Amino acid sequence: MPNRLAHETSPYLLQHADNPVDWWPWSSEAFEEARKRNVPVLLSVGYSSCHWCHVMAHESFEDQETAEYLNQHYVSVKVDREERPDVDAVYMEAVQAATGQGGWPMTVFLTPDAEPFYFGTYFPPAPRQGMPSFRQVLQGVHQAWDERRDEVTEVAEKIVRDLAGREISYGDARTPGEEELAQALLGLTREYDPQRGGFGGAPKFPPSMVLEFLLRHHARTGAEGALQMAQDTCERMARGGMYDQLGGGFARYSVDRDWVVPHFEKMLYDNALLCRVYAHLWRATGSELARRVALETADFMVRELRTNEGGFASALDADSDDGTGKHVEGAYYVWTPEQLREVLGDEDAELAAQHFGVTEEGTFEEGASVLQLPVRDGVFDAGKIASISERLLAKRTERPAPGRDDKVVAAWNGLAIAALAETGAYFDRPDLVEAAVAAADLLVRLHLDEQARLTRTSKDGHAGANAGVLEDYADVAEGFLALASVTGEGVWLEFAGFLLDHVLVRFTDPDSGSLYDTAADAERLIRRPQDPTDNAAPSGWTAAANALLSYAAHTGSEPHRTAAERALGVVKALGPRVPRFIGWGLAAAEAVLDGPREVAVVGPALDDEGTRALHRTALLGTAPGAVVAAGAPGSDEFPLLADRPLVGGEPAAYVCRNFTCDAPTTEPDRLRTVLSG
Repeated sequence: MPNRLAHETSPYLLQHADNPVDWWPWSSEAFEEARKRNVPVLLSVGYSSCHWCHVMAHESFEDQETAEYLNQHYVSVKVDREERPDVDAVYMEAVQAATGQGGWPMTVFLTPDAEPFYFGTYFPPAPRQGMPSFRQVLQGVHQAWDERRDEVTEVAEKIVRDLAGREISYGDARTPGEEELAQALLGLTREYDPQRGGFGGAPKFPPSMVLEFLLRHHARTGAEGALQMAQDTCERMARGGMYDQLGGGFARYSVDRDWVVPHFEKMLYDNALLCRVYAHLWRATGSELARRVALETADFMVRELRTNEGGFASALDADSDDGTGKHVEGAYYVWTPEQLREVLGDEDAELAAQHFGVTEEGTFEEGASVLQLPVRDGVFDAGKIASISERLLAKRTERPAPGRDDKVVAAWNGLAIAALAETGAYFDRPDLVEAAVAAADLLVRLHLDEQARLTRTSKDGHAGANAGVLEDYADVAEGFLALASVTGEGVWLEFAGFLLDHVLVRFTDPDSGSLYDTAADAERLIRRPQDPTDNAAPSGWTAAANALLSYAAHTGSEPHRTAAERALGVVKALGPRVPRFIGWGLAAAEAVLDGPREVAVVGPALDDEGTRALHRTALLGTAPGAVVAAGAPGSDEFPLLADRPLVGGEPAAYVCRNFTCDAPTTEPDRLRTVLSG
């Protein structure tokens, strides 16, 4: 019989709706039930494409005996971290503070007042490698709750006090200057892996936000080292197994230092961020590899993540059926030499094995290899490789596909809108711009209410119950601002303004200028989360600073500019110390130092040849954070178009920064020079 999760919209929660565990969704009623029964709460947090979440579910939550014990002694609460990042953030901070590490599945034991007192991640069904079994943990916690309640309550209260005291110093509310950005670059250089690209050791994550900073820093200063790190990292990632060599798009991360074996789940946010990075790398260098990867990644998002409603689904699972009914990580993507021969015949299979680095012993598990593009001597016949790739991809589509998490997350759709709008504009792919517009329309129609408050998620055209958090407001505003620049439709600038007004009023500390992840009127947790560091995606804090700055450049709004600069005080504090974890903030700081530049393109119509040439040149400018408004003279679509006439009857571009304007130009070449950073 289904439990209380049967009526939820989250695919992750629905995966647990038939568990024998009597799950509750996160709700005040669950904690009221724990108070009534005088039992602790088991909080289990995960997400639908998390491999070890599935493992623990199968081993423990589907086990009848374990479920009966849980149902007798606990109130069990299941949370999708992607729906409730605020709940996840608060308790993950407690887990990391207590154990020195965190991850998912996250397992936390709480008092009925939601105060945590015991923590863990994955627990096995039987003791292993020094880890207690899940049943042992449940029994131990139950015994402590029954026999040493005062001690448990004291621990919980102390943890909550300690969390409240973990405020970090956010600098002096001034933006970082040349010195801090140079120190950040030096710090990145020290952690850079010159042999393999990327930063640090295994596992290696795609450093999307840092790459944006490096490209902007190069554009502003000409620093060759910054561009080299970005170029080499992008090439290594694109040649490695983390990139899907047949279908495009990136897996979550590489388990090794060499980008060979990925953790196979594919997330919308990674692909949106990386699509944009490769498009920007092409813009800076003309790299053919960057162009190919940007377009293939955009096409992957539209082909495999787009929902029937026009939004973008959150993720594809790492696991899929290996053909025997068993779910195995990577089964959809890996190949053995024998499988190549079955599809291609002996001669082409040998060529494919050389080209894609498929070996007899395998680079993954059980003799299978992840496809890569190793650097080889000699030249491959491009036509033959294209034919081989097409045949392999066609055969792969016959395999059982990985599951898809169909929920639409506002923030990640905002990132996808920005990536698809810009990639479509750069490479003359209006279909990609149309996909961005459709996703933006869905967000406005389904996720925004009359007061322009955002709902975080939707699924199958139904809005979820959870309020948007800071990253939703910031990333959706970022997407709308990119769409405004590309389409010349001022309504997207207007919508971005509505969202950013909420950031100013509901998410900003009026005294310090620091930002909170949740709104002032949001559900109160044991702590109001506030994290300025980038993780898998930009933090809400740095994303908001970037969007506020762009909006101020478009409109001249002093409150938005001031809020952006005050928010970037955190980058002044953290940029020189931990540059790998605040790349988006460093990128925003580059835009502040460059102006950012404000570009107005006026012409009789956007499809007029002269207007189009200037508009395209403006979009391809590398000056950090430059904003572009395009439209007819006298148009009220964008503030930047006001009082900007044609020049000699011809389309013209006006470029200003720091309250100073260049002479208008009708020449794309002249505009290109002005916007080259």
